[in-house]
Amino acid sequence: MDERAAIVPIAPPPDPTSSYWQDPPHQLATHRTTNDLPGSASTVIVGSGITGASIAYNLLAQHDDPSVLMLEARTACSGATGRNGGHTKSASYRAFLDNVQDQGEEEAAKIVRFEYNCMKAVHAFARQHGLECDSWEGETVDIIYDRGQWVRAKKAISEIKRILGNDDPAAQHKFHDAPETEEMFLVGGALGSVSYEAGSINAYKFVIGVLGLTLNRGLNLQTDTLVSSIHRSETDRSGWVVETSRGSIRAERVILATNGYTSYLYPPVRGIIVPLRGTVAAMRPGRSLKEGLQSTYSFIYGNGYEYMIFRPAGSTFAGDLVIGGCSTKAPKEGLYEWGTTDDTTMDPEIKQLVRDSAAEYFGSRWGEDHPSGRIRKQWTGIMGYSSQGFPLVGSVPHEQGLWIAASFQGSGMVLCFHTAKALVTMIKGGDDRKLDEWFPRPFRMSEDRLKHKFSGRLHEKSPKNFEGHHQL
Repeated sequence: MDERAAIVPIAPPPDPTSSYWQDPPHQLATHRTTNDLPGSASTVIVGSGITGASIAYNLLAQHDDPSVLMLEARTACSGATGRNGGHTKSASYRAFLDNVQDQGEEEAAKIVRFEYNCMKAVHAFARQHGLECDSWEGETVDIIYDRGQWVRAKKAISEIKRILGNDDPAAQHKFHDAPETEEMFLVGGALGSVSYEAGSINAYKFVIGVLGLTLNRGLNLQTDTLVSSIHRSETDRSGWVVETSRGSIRAERVILATNGYTSYLYPPVRGIIVPLRGTVAAMRPGRSLKEGLQSTYSFIYGNGYEYMIFRPAGSTFAGDLVIGGCSTKAPKEGLYEWGTTDDTTMDPEIKQLVRDSAAEYFGSRWGEDHPSGRIRKQWTGIMGYSSQGFPLVGSVPHEQGLWIAASFQGSGMVLCFHTAKALVTMIKGGDDRKLDEWFPRPFRMSEDRLKHKFSGRLHEKSPKNFEGHHQL
């Protein structure tokens, strides 16, 4: 992993795989608010995904930022947000025991509530502003095949209920034994399952909606404008110069909302934030499953998991399944997918594993493939991971005017929206004590966090003291 984490990332390539969510592209995809690139701005945001869009929205809501300029290397929302699996799901219990041990009960509880509240806020925002983004709220289920994962889930959820309280909305989980799992969720061969509140959303349409609202507030969005480097101004040491494919921009403040690509622009986080390429497929369900699913899913085994949603009624291609994962089933547990920022291609073995995955999980209940074929679209996207399993949010140490909100561990839809609110509070010098009441302190950027090199994905494998696989 050390070699993969040390790879120098490339810039977002111009011709990525085509994402299901971005087909067809929205009219804002190639938007440029002004024909010419401004020569200066008070704030430059690099990245137009859910993090960048939400930061811009919060900055301009306060009406005290003279100019906010957003730069996107490709089309709007063409990175991880527009290439994800569609889930809004906070599987907080998976990391909870480690978080209690490493961060203490108070911060561990804060993380659980933060993820849950962020998930709810995304859907509430879509409702409030009438964003047409296929927002669906309901139940998810984690189908568990491995005994160590099963025991850990039982213990973690028991601890969540003890620490948060049985009545806390974020603590609501229900276990199902193997027969009940097969009857309710149409999947055999598992030890059992756990269900809880979650949702799904077309994140591309959600972000396009947020960008539309923010453009109306004065955002200057410049797509197809690759940032090649950032450096301090020679004439004003408190300012920054942003070098782009279309010229230079002077800025008082630069915000990196670049997730897995961050170390391309800021090398000191190389090995701290490490990219991982994920593979996702949108598929037509087997004929026997066409009307059969009422929950979103994760399928959890000894060394990894897959995640899956169904497209809700009223959406384009309603009933389609969107499933991702499978990298740990590949040779060397998909080690070669770490360190890459190339989303123009797919690993052929992982591509096939994803294509086969849903039918294998549902077995005889899948039925025959759709006459038009199983796969509607398949693509890749770049996520960002940190050594401690948390985002890096805040002012970059010893770099006045440089801010970061990145490394969302493949769970951006339950982290980014409220992280943006927290970052803007920090930027505007808000009450730090009030921020601490709801924003987890382990998420904050610090000098100490720059000392922790990435060594592997956390909270995924079966605990060593509970090993014992229950195979499909």
